[in-house]
Amino acid sequence: MKAQEYPPAVLALISALKRMPGVGSRGAERLALWFLQQGRQDARNLAAALVDAADSVSTCPECGFFAPHGETCAACGDAARDAALLCVVEQPTDVLPIERSGAFRGLYHCLGGKISPLDGVMPEDLSIEKLMERVRNRPGCEVILAVGSDVEGEATALYLANQLAALDCRVSRIAQG
Repeated sequence: MKAQEYPPAVLALISALKRMPGVGSRGAERLALWFLQQGRQDARNLAAALVDAADSVSTCPECGFFAPHGETCAACGDAARDAALLCVVEQPTDVLPIERSGAFRGLYHCLGGKISPLDGVMPEDLSIEKLMERVRNRPGCEVILAVGSDVEGEATALYLANQLAALDCRVSRIAQG
């Protein structure tokens, strides 16, 4: 007797969902079945939202945060922001917690990761040259390093501080702990 299994389309959906961060095999299966049990219109709405986001959102050419395709993000386009303050973060997702605090009114720079030789991420793999260019164009600015406090984050902060020491800027680090 042949064992019962999900149809190939369901298996493909489970496989695609498993590639998402934080979603394992069981979670992917639960999500796939939930989508299928909600009805076709909900699944189509989700698919349309994914396609729309993929087609219309890219990274800001200035800072690397999310922006409408071909445009700068809201922060980079805001003339009221303090262009002499530049907050450096690892990933675009690190911007929103700082923004939501309401305490920072400067600009951002997303590196796209952190230096991690064990994972094959070297300084040239990050958006460091773009950061240097932005700092050169803002003499006397302050660069706030808001990268993680783990080993890779500390290595990244140290590397950036050394690179920025040759430029006309102040470098500071956010408090940790």
